[in-house]
Amino acid sequence: MTRGSPTSQRAAIDSLIELYASPAATRLYDEYVTELDHALQAAALARADGASDHLVAAALLHDVGHLVGDDNVGLDDELTDDFHHERVGARYLTQSFGPAVTAPVALHVAAKRYLCTVEPAYLAGLSPSSVRSLGLQGGPMSADEVEAFERRPHHEAAVLVRRWDDLAKVAGLAVADFEDYRPLLLGLAAQV
Repeated sequence: MTRGSPTSQRAAIDSLIELYASPAATRLYDEYVTELDHALQAAALARADGASDHLVAAALLHDVGHLVGDDNVGLDDELTDDFHHERVGARYLTQSFGPAVTAPVALHVAAKRYLCTVEPAYLAGLSPSSVRSLGLQGGPMSADEVEAFERRPHHEAAVLVRRWDDLAKVAGLAVADFEDYRPLLLGLAAQV
């Protein structure tokens, strides 16, 4: 069963695309790229790896919660709060997508914490902005948290999204624009 008519699905995707055309999307995500650049690079990496459409969408939209909440804190400003952008984003995306898209979005921060625990070298490779947020997000997982994470549906997909997230920080990289993902997003919304 689908959620809403094709017209309402198109309107929801149009609203999503408008978020990525908003001023919030042009702010720096980290030291090198804007939120929009980061999203497009993550999706391009997923496509290059032959990921499913659901995972390409999850990679593209993994940080939409930053745009919905307009919570980006400047790199020179003190980071004092975790606004749980992963939860905000996943909740927002449920209007158009199923768990194959929303669950990796909801779990991509937990995946960072997970990788910091299970791959000791992973932490050393994080960008300064990812290290900066890690403490507020709970730091590396405990052994019990690792076990619980590994039991979660879609945890492996979340780890993939996290790896693309970490690599999607290249200044000036030429990739497809957001509009190129409209057919993919509409197709996935029609499946829900």
